[in-house]
Amino acid sequence: MSKGRLEAFSDGVFAIIITITVLDIKAPAAGNLAALEPVLPVFLSYVLSFVYVGIYWNNHHHLLQATEHISGKVLWANLHLLFWLTLAPFAVAWIGQDYRAAAPVAVYGVILLGAAVAYYILTRALLTHHTKESALSRAVGKDTKGILSLAIYVVGISLAFVSVWAADACYVAVAVMWLLPDPRIERVVHGDGV
Repeated sequence: MSKGRLEAFSDGVFAIIITITVLDIKAPAAGNLAALEPVLPVFLSYVLSFVYVGIYWNNHHHLLQATEHISGKVLWANLHLLFWLTLAPFAVAWIGQDYRAAAPVAVYGVILLGAAVAYYILTRALLTHHTKESALSRAVGKDTKGILSLAIYVVGISLAFVSVWAADACYVAVAVMWLLPDPRIERVVHGDGV
C-alpha cells in the first residue's frame, strides 16, 4: 500500500470523527441566548476535541510527508491511532450529560492518553523502516514534547477525581502545546535541516 492511500484513508476517518462529534450538540428549543447554557459543556468539549483531531490530522500529515516507506506494521499502528480518536464522540457526549462528573472527564483523558500512546507507536513503527540519516529520523529526534504530553495526561486523569477543572486544564495545556505543527518535521521536509 502506498503512503498516499494510507493518508487518504486516515483523512476520511478524521473528517468522520469531526462530523460525528458535532452531531452530539443539539440545538436548544428556545430562541434566546439563555437557552444555550445547557449546551455549553458539550460545545466546549466538542471544541477541545475538534482542536485535538485537528492537531492529530496536521501532525499525521507532516509525519507522513517525511515518511519514505510503510509496512503492515505501520498500517496497524495507524489503525490503532484512529481507534482511539474515534472514541472522542463518545467522550464528548458523556461529558455533555454531566460535565462536573469525574468519570467522563477521566475517560476523556484515557482516550487522549490512548491516542498519544498510539501516535508514539505509529512514529516508532515508521522509524523502524527508515535509517538514522533519513528525514523522518532526523525530524523526530527525542520527542520530548510527546513524552511530556503523556505525563500531563496521566496527571489529568488522576486529577479528574479531585477536580474536573484541573483535569480539563491539563488537557487544554497539552492541546496548546501542540497547536502548531511540529517544526522539526517542517524544517526537515522543506530541506532546512534540524
